[in-house]
Amino acid sequence: MSRRHGRFRRRKSFPWPLAALGGVLLVLAAFLLVNRGGGGSGGTPAIAVDQQSIDYGYVRFGENRSFRIKVTNTGDGALRFKEKPYIEILEGC
Repeated sequence: MSRRHGRFRRRKSFPWPLAALGGVLLVLAAFLLVNRGGGGSGGTPAIAVDQQSIDYGYVRFGENRSFRIKVTNTGDGALRFKEKPYIEILEGC
């Protein structure tokens, strides 16, 4: 008669809870990636300024002058700058 030594081999089961959690995380990541524009801003932004040019006239060296420009978003989407806005200064125009 053969005797078993009391050692039982357990069958390793597949980790279903871990697989389910991974699936949920993948679906959540895909949802966030698709909606990363966020804020419900599905439209197109458009920038408008109240002045296209400013004429200071003659300004002496060392003299300070200031001005204000109103910038508005006339589009229906969120206006975001990826870089610093570019301002061109022209002399003698």
